[in-house]
Amino acid sequence: MTHTTPDHTTREAGGAVVPVLAFAGIVVAVMQTLLVPVIKDLPQLLGTAPSNATWVLTSTLLSGAVATPIMGRLGDLYGKRRMLVLSLSVMVVGALVSAVTSQLLLMIVGRTLQGFAMGAIPLGIGLMRDMLPRERLASAMALMSSSIGVGGGLALPAAALVAQHTDWHALFYGAAGLGVLAIGLTLLAVPESPARAKGSFDHPGAAGLSAGLVLLLLPITKGSDWGWSSGTTLGLFGAALAVLLLWGVYELRVPAPLVDLRTTARREVLLTNLASIMVGVSFYVVSLVLPQLLQLPTATGYGLGQSMVVAGLCVAPLGLTMMFTAPVYARLSARYGPRTTLIIGLLVIAAGYAGGLGLMHAAWQTIITSMVLGAGIGLAYSSLPALIVGAVPASETGAANGLNTLMRSIGTSVSSAVIGMVLANTAHDLGGGVAVPTMHGFRVSFLIATAAVLVGLILAVFLPRTPRPAAQHTQLRASSQEDAVLERAEEVLRGFRGRVLDASGAPVARAKVTLIDRRGRQAGSTLSGHDGGYALPVPSEGPYVLAARAAGHGPLASAATHAGDERPVELDLPLPGETVTA
Repeated sequence: MTHTTPDHTTREAGGAVVPVLAFAGIVVAVMQTLLVPVIKDLPQLLGTAPSNATWVLTSTLLSGAVATPIMGRLGDLYGKRRMLVLSLSVMVVGALVSAVTSQLLLMIVGRTLQGFAMGAIPLGIGLMRDMLPRERLASAMALMSSSIGVGGGLALPAAALVAQHTDWHALFYGAAGLGVLAIGLTLLAVPESPARAKGSFDHPGAAGLSAGLVLLLLPITKGSDWGWSSGTTLGLFGAALAVLLLWGVYELRVPAPLVDLRTTARREVLLTNLASIMVGVSFYVVSLVLPQLLQLPTATGYGLGQSMVVAGLCVAPLGLTMMFTAPVYARLSARYGPRTTLIIGLLVIAAGYAGGLGLMHAAWQTIITSMVLGAGIGLAYSSLPALIVGAVPASETGAANGLNTLMRSIGTSVSSAVIGMVLANTAHDLGGGVAVPTMHGFRVSFLIATAAVLVGLILAVFLPRTPRPAAQHTQLRASSQEDAVLERAEEVLRGFRGRVLDASGAPVARAKVTLIDRRGRQAGSTLSGHDGGYALPVPSEGPYVLAARAAGHGPLASAATHAGDERPVELDLPLPGETVTA
């Protein structure tokens, strides 16, 4: 699927687009670790039982999982910047609700609203794909994808510092302030993408996916409290399986599904999403283990006796290293491709956890572990959106990356449940109902993370190989829309190319050109360059319809047939005269 971006669109977007979108992603990620420093105190702060207090964390996870694919699809249909601003606005409202209450129910409502902001990650990646030239896209998507880890890593020490010296509600006021700043910067610096998907929003599909995800993630996150063999846990797993199967059958039958399962079932998309789950598992293990190890008292014989703030600072290199890995990823990906970069990242993660088994005896050793794992996770996270973007139509970028982000969230949920169970079952009882994690539990957790990474590595090895590095390098060096179109046309050969023209024969820039196959399904889309040029590959020979649309012009549909040879079909698309808008 070809997707090209006019060079002048990038100039209009400005150089602030990438840092602003990355900042929005970091702000969203802050929501995930905001309450980590006060987790153990939540029952007392909210005046409730520990089992009830965990809903403050679970609610954010559930709403984020539901919102991520839905907001991605809404962005494809109605505008990615619009949905990004909406996601951040809901987050701000949720933060303010949580800031003014200590009642459990209202706190859960506020945290649920905060979770909706998770959709900002795939929306930001989609905006980058639509606006940035090829030479900037790889590093930009890498930074955006890594922002979820960067925000989590950097927020931990900051939140610990605030929680240790002020009222814990200040955490939410700070989050609301960051959200308002992100909204303002987005409105000022990020233009709306002209790319739109056809069709309408799939409301039944959204409801079915939401129900299935809630039924699946509830027992994953609460299974240790309810009991993994309890009727509630098993019943919810069974209900989730039934709902998701029915949802899948429905999605395959509707013309404009929320998630295109046929695209999702492609080898490159399916294996990338499965690998994303494994990366999510590995990422969360270090976030659960190292802070506890650092804060345990030295009287245990293995605890490092550090304060909450120092523990956060020791883990902070995880996020910092992920942030600085983005430009390294861009160079590696340009030379070897995102598949190879993902494999390298997974190998570095495996080395970090294997080495970390022996680096648990001093605070400086945990910093080394954090840095190595941050480098590996940064490379892996950066590779995932590039693999997805290269495998799906441009009109499905938001929804596809939303689903990929969801897979990572499922990985972190599974990690939280499994590691929580391991640490609880291996804990040492000090009497009086007090139990502390043991070094054995920490090491078993690291071994589980290593196993997850090895599974991800096997999945990555079976991903289809990307085009030869030389072709990718040339593609990344394209400095104008005309060069990019010509290079892509030469690479694909089989397809259609030409120019979009107005009634007077002048080129029309930023026209949306869509390729429709004999079954009426979209087979490709692109935007015309400043010279009106476009290029679209075809999956197979046969009849097609090329539909062109541009602001201020009437739509055009032109039928053409591709014979399946190695020569592109030259076809100019003349748009009707200008239309008058009401």
